[in-house]
Amino acid sequence: MKFSTKVFILFLALIGCQHIISQNNVVEEIVWVVGDEAIYKSEVEEARREMLLNNTRIEGDPYCFIPEQLAVNKLFLHQAKLDSIQVSDVNVNRMVEYWLNETIDRAGSAEKLEEYYGKNIRSIRDDIRKQIVEGELVQGVQNKLIGDIVLAPSEIRNFYSSIPQDSLPFIPTAVEVQIITLEPKIPLSEIDAVKAKLRDFTERINSGESDFSTLALIHSEDGSAVKGGELGFMGRASLATEFANVAFTLNDPSKVSNIVETEFGYHIIQLIERRGDQGNFRHILLKPKVPQEELDNAIARLDSIQTALVNDEISFDEAATFISADKDTRNNKGIMVNMNRESNYAGTPRFEMNELNQDIARQVGEMKQGEISKPFIMRNSKDKQVAAIVKLSKRIEGHKADMNSDYQTIKMMAENKKRQELLDKWLKNKIKTTYVRIDENWRNCEFRYEGWIR
Repeated sequence: MKFSTKVFILFLALIGCQHIISQNNVVEEIVWVVGDEAIYKSEVEEARREMLLNNTRIEGDPYCFIPEQLAVNKLFLHQAKLDSIQVSDVNVNRMVEYWLNETIDRAGSAEKLEEYYGKNIRSIRDDIRKQIVEGELVQGVQNKLIGDIVLAPSEIRNFYSSIPQDSLPFIPTAVEVQIITLEPKIPLSEIDAVKAKLRDFTERINSGESDFSTLALIHSEDGSAVKGGELGFMGRASLATEFANVAFTLNDPSKVSNIVETEFGYHIIQLIERRGDQGNFRHILLKPKVPQEELDNAIARLDSIQTALVNDEISFDEAATFISADKDTRNNKGIMVNMNRESNYAGTPRFEMNELNQDIARQVGEMKQGEISKPFIMRNSKDKQVAAIVKLSKRIEGHKADMNSDYQTIKMMAENKKRQELLDKWLKNKIKTTYVRIDENWRNCEFRYEGWIR
């Protein structure tokens, strides 16, 4: 089952960010008890605040909806213990990084996030990690209970026929895009300056003048800077090959690696701890800056290529294959592939507009099918500035779902409905066999599941 961003945010809210719980020695009010687990009023209030902050939908009365969802999560977590469900550290680390980066961007800065939560980044990270682990445990239980849902085409057609026409989902506009990029030349003087800075950092760390994590927090150009450069436990496969080859040779936490070049920039690395085939490392990343003159030169070169494309002197497929610097697309005739695992179009050339790189989305937003853009500067997935031109290969305007155009979307809807029915059946039986007590003042609700009040 996919762990969508919306569900992820909802779960983080529901399982309780606890930065205001038990403040000022106020006695907690227990509103629900599920098995041997209590649900506190402060948890409900905090979850409500978080859901409002994230614009997460609250179905009905929040003081009915939220505690029931908290109770449901506790039932799944209890089952996870019984089933000895394990979670992947790599996946947890990835989601912690995602949450921190997204939340810091939304807050404006790491300092503002600390102010909002009333604690430092390390404490926030520890809290979020715990919550994500619990979310993965719930996911593991659900996957074990349900397994893969496989529906016959006839079942999918019957599901589609059962949906009232005015209830069919609206499918947003989607596009298919080809891209050609050129990487501006970075002067050796700029690269030498970056390396000189990293050598200076190494000398300051080795002499005891500065702490690695402090320098990372101040200078590193990676999202891990907010954690003092700490990456969390990862295996080789989760790291850039050049980075991993050096990092996994380190065996002394007091030493700093030589400078390592990767597609992201230049790094120095410090070992924190090794656990089997995984390691926790700190690093400082610096990225050479591209001079405006080189950006202008790249735009000029692409402008000539764009003219040749428009005049049919060369095809876009050929130009992407033989000219483009984008290694992810040049062997695919420049065709971009949607790598967002949460997307309905994951693994296909199709994107909703909000799934595209923002710089690309700005170009294709007003383009016609078959049109080729003027050259522009964008930041790629490695956060590098590159010059690019794009071709809008196909545009599918927004429309109500239909079986001919949106079979995969409808199939997913039918599978999700079947999945939810199976989960509801399990929860109904689980509620019957679990001790539940609800405070008198919290019982006047229309709960989704029967059996809470006995």
